[in-house]
Amino acid sequence: MANQQRAAARQPQQRAYAADRQRRPQRSAEAQRYSQTRPESGRRTGKQKTSPGNYQQKRNGRNQRMDSGAGTSYNSRRPADGNAAARNAAPRNARTAEGAPRNVRVSGNASQDMRMSGNMPRNTRMTGRRVQKNLPPDQALRVKSSPGVRVKAAEGNFRGRPVYEDGSGRAGQTAENTGKKKVRRFYDYSLLFTVIFLTVFGLVMIYSSSSYSAQIQFNGDSAYFMRRQAIIALGGFVVMMIISKMDYHFFAKFALLGYGFSYIFLLMVMLTPLGVEANGKKRWLALGPVQFQPTEMVKIALILLLAVMITQMGKKVNNIKGLLVLAAITVPIAGLVAMNNLSSGIIIVGIAFVMAFVASELKWPFALCVAAAGVIYAFAGPIATVLEKIGLVQPYQLNRIHVWLQPEAYPQDGGYQVLQGLYAIGSGGLVGKGLGESIQKLGFIPEAQNDMVFSVICEELGLFGAVSVILIFLFMIYRFMVIASNAPDLFGAMLVVGVMGHIAIQVILNIAVVTNTIPNTGITLPFISYGGTSVMFLMMEMGMVLSVSNQVKIRT
Repeated sequence: MANQQRAAARQPQQRAYAADRQRRPQRSAEAQRYSQTRPESGRRTGKQKTSPGNYQQKRNGRNQRMDSGAGTSYNSRRPADGNAAARNAAPRNARTAEGAPRNVRVSGNASQDMRMSGNMPRNTRMTGRRVQKNLPPDQALRVKSSPGVRVKAAEGNFRGRPVYEDGSGRAGQTAENTGKKKVRRFYDYSLLFTVIFLTVFGLVMIYSSSSYSAQIQFNGDSAYFMRRQAIIALGGFVVMMIISKMDYHFFAKFALLGYGFSYIFLLMVMLTPLGVEANGKKRWLALGPVQFQPTEMVKIALILLLAVMITQMGKKVNNIKGLLVLAAITVPIAGLVAMNNLSSGIIIVGIAFVMAFVASELKWPFALCVAAAGVIYAFAGPIATVLEKIGLVQPYQLNRIHVWLQPEAYPQDGGYQVLQGLYAIGSGGLVGKGLGESIQKLGFIPEAQNDMVFSVICEELGLFGAVSVILIFLFMIYRFMVIASNAPDLFGAMLVVGVMGHIAIQVILNIAVVTNTIPNTGITLPFISYGGTSVMFLMMEMGMVLSVSNQVKIRT
């Protein structure tokens, strides 16, 4: 009896299970009719046949109904009554809200906050056929659509408005901009134009300051010095432009090689007959038809080597050992240069000082060096006398220090050039005598186109011209700082800092010599003074700086 009762209780369940098994094939067929693509024969449902043209017409009609706002909600796009006719009447891709794009599937919960017609959440992006929510602001996409407009699937992360198509598939509206930021390389044309201006201005001042002496020395050729400088400057400009378009990392391979050749050339000047003496100074090296000063090569070679070393050392430059390594690289070659050219030796030490100061977080050693330099400057006379007795300072160098301290005591021996330069500066006044109207250049200032060209500028252009030249150099230094602060890596930044230190120190020393602030060291004014070797190597340094600026990437 118990078994019969249990069997009778299971009969309703068995009948329901059997009925469900009978309905499953029918439901599977219906699902296939809704999911599969219609065949070309036009069979839509079991008993309904339609041609391809009629099917497209009915489909367009359904789209028009949806565009007019006749869509249903997300939860009601499939009726649950099991009526096939009702299910056929419901749009397959019903909108989530009025005005929403067709053929877009919503990932996540389609709540009322998902407003698809111009009110989509700000942190939303279209990717393929899905809508992704809660993205970062830089990856979000605001969709603005209108009835009858379909949104193309967007690719990648971008800002702005998408590209639209109308419901018929024809080319539709286009957005103002896809918003994808373009990356382009920066090139410092301000620095380039500054170099060009200083070079051209230098040619004008070389002609103005040397025309009288050149006419006497070269049989009436008053443009001799200017023409030679122009040829070298033009060649240097071409080299600068070529280097500026190269990758500055390429020059790091030759840093150690250039440093070694600098030593060799300096020793050749001092120990071989190839060294050429001019004006009592043996500073030039003659290699066939080429004649140059190796000290200028030392500057650019040292900048490259120090930039490489600082980059490789990393955080080690922040301690005393790292700074001592940089000093060990700089001091020997600076001392070798200073034996024959004190001013160039000071510049080399100054370049290393500036680069190490910028790279290192340890500042107290630099403060000690500045304090020591101040003491040497204040007691230069007694210190130079002691160094001359022990052989570290040459007699002519000691004489320069005495002339610097008391130029009036040596009006014809050493102090003549200094006094004439001061006379030229004082006679220029506020606006000067006019371009080409200098009196001191008429044989009073020896070699006026070289170290003392700034005094001629002061005499012909006055205080206004002198301040203008200084401001132009300050602007150049400012551009160096901008490029260095935006350099792609530490090596590029150190290259720019080294060139900046070189030019800044050389300008300060030249103006200080002309104004008798420091002893006469025979240093030129960059880009303006006559000197082919100086201009050529300065152009090469400018090329490396422009190369660093060309590697800076900006987003627009």
